[in-house]
Amino acid sequence: MLPRQRGRSMDTSIVFLHIAVILTTAHLLAELAGKFGMPTVIGELAAGILLGPSLLGWITPNEIIHLLAEIGLILLLFDVGLDTDVGRLINAGPRAAIVAIGGFVVPFLLGFLLTHYAFGFSMLVSLFIGGTLTATSIGVTVRILRDVGRQNSHEGQIVLGAAVLDDVLGVLVLAVLYEFSVSGEVSLLNVAKVTMFVGVFFFTAPLAAKLISSLIRRLEHVSRVPGVIATTISSLVLAFAWLAHAIGAPELLGGFAAGLALSRRFFLPFGIAIATHPRFSHHIDLSMRPIIELFSPIFFVTVGLSLDLRAVEWQSSFIWTFSLSILFVAILGKMAGGFLLRREHPLTRTAIGMSMVPRGEVGLVFAGLGQAAGVFGPQVYAGVIIVIAYTTLLAPFWIKSFYKKYGNRPQLFETAGETTADGSALSPATE
Repeated sequence: MLPRQRGRSMDTSIVFLHIAVILTTAHLLAELAGKFGMPTVIGELAAGILLGPSLLGWITPNEIIHLLAEIGLILLLFDVGLDTDVGRLINAGPRAAIVAIGGFVVPFLLGFLLTHYAFGFSMLVSLFIGGTLTATSIGVTVRILRDVGRQNSHEGQIVLGAAVLDDVLGVLVLAVLYEFSVSGEVSLLNVAKVTMFVGVFFFTAPLAAKLISSLIRRLEHVSRVPGVIATTISSLVLAFAWLAHAIGAPELLGGFAAGLALSRRFFLPFGIAIATHPRFSHHIDLSMRPIIELFSPIFFVTVGLSLDLRAVEWQSSFIWTFSLSILFVAILGKMAGGFLLRREHPLTRTAIGMSMVPRGEVGLVFAGLGQAAGVFGPQVYAGVIIVIAYTTLLAPFWIKSFYKKYGNRPQLFETAGETTADGSALSPATE
């Protein structure tokens, strides 16, 4: 037993109890949600609302909990990359770009115009609100699609690619707005550097991970220490997350890039393919599964903990007018991104647009930065939080209900000429 450290604060030691309560409550409410036919992510988000300032006020997320939540998000995106059909993701590239750019530009412009001209906010405040509405929570979105079994579907791959690109665009606009709020001017050189670094990382990191994985596989054959796969892969994922952050990209891109490289078939540019041995890929999945399922619920609970619904002045007419107006723009803007895909079936466009609606942790980052920079006042911040909470908590219900009604017609969710994993032709989509 380790000797007790002198001066160790009670605030630090109580974190152990908080983590135990978070994990237990998340599991119980996720089980309850699943029992009633709801996505399990709803239970984990509800656990955060229950334990946080909105209801019981038992837990306030500190640096340790935020760190564990960030690890959970990075591992979740690694798992997504590992399960991704890379061929379909590449095929979805142009369509994913259209969804991401449309779902980024439309809510940004609508949010800015509405708040600047209808509500009379300053240009900086309106730009921050517009920037907040561009966010898509890739963690919440991916979990919802997984809960309804559509993460590897045609529309699921488009949503995944769009959400990753959306995060990159969000980081860029967040950097620009923050720099503008601090210095009053924007350096285009800094923005160009970040954009270039993100592009270089995303194309080179999977190749590096692929080469490293071959060394890990050889190490497994000679190592006499148990758990070598879980240890080395976790280290690889976290190292890539650090590298992504170092060049100005979101850390989660590092986890996604590592998972993508270790998926069953990784396609390099120009059509060159490097295949991972299926058994090795499956072995990685089995070894990492307990770690992923330990950390990822902490992330979703932390999203709920970050919401303080008690701080909202519900009796204020401004809150309702402002939040409902912004909510309309927030939903319409993301749905518009899906409906820009003219060649897709209307049901596919609807599913894509709905999947891009949740704001979650990404929206909270924007809102928190706006508040920290002194851009958002209490009322504006509360209204933005209402929009984030609504899109995050209710989107899983919309999506599940949508697939419950239309999911038995899978031919409507595919485009003409595509094939399934076994090579059989899919029914063409019709307009």
